[in-house]
Amino acid sequence: MSKTSKTDLPADQRLKISEIFFSLQGEARQAGVPTVFVRLTGCPLRCTYCDTEYAFFGGQWMSFDSLLEEVCKYPAHHVCVTGGEPLAQKNCIGLLGRLCDAGYEVSLETGGAHDVSKVDTRVSKVVDIKTPASGEVEGNRWENLPLLTSHDQIKIVICGRDDYEWARDQLRQRELEKVCEVMFSPAWGQVGFKELAEWILEDGLRVRMQVQLHKLIWGDEPGH
Repeated sequence: MSKTSKTDLPADQRLKISEIFFSLQGEARQAGVPTVFVRLTGCPLRCTYCDTEYAFFGGQWMSFDSLLEEVCKYPAHHVCVTGGEPLAQKNCIGLLGRLCDAGYEVSLETGGAHDVSKVDTRVSKVVDIKTPASGEVEGNRWENLPLLTSHDQIKIVICGRDDYEWARDQLRQRELEKVCEVMFSPAWGQVGFKELAEWILEDGLRVRMQVQLHKLIWGDEPGH
């Protein structure tokens, strides 16, 4: 990515970018699909299991045009806009629309603390619900739930048995499976895959268990 000064770019068409890279989608409905990742800088949350702290700060300013040029370099139809927290930068909304207009299948990974009402309806929103062990449960924006459709997904990262029971209760009380597809994901290194799978089966939950495919392949190697 070429460096650009913030003052050189139109105010409504610039974003601070941590990295752009090509890999396999590791999570959610598109797991395993070759994907261009656009990682935005910055996040107001500090989840205990976060594995992208490097994206909290730094990065470089890029125009929408430059971003599209960079994305076009890779042989992928799917683009994932992630962070950090992409919606912490208001111009993320404009980028999502531009990517859709360019013909890409677009997903947005968001921590669930920001309003998703202005996100282009063509975008598949992957919205987190934060558990107590995440340290950010108070940040959940429950008002987002009525805005989700079957095109979207809810992800809950599970850090232990208490987290699982909390997530199970939220699933049932809020009837989350009627909102959209719900995914339970074990926090890396904190909950065993088999352990979480058995809990889900024991309770007969209507959720999808997911694991972080990219970590199974590359571990904690950056850029994946």
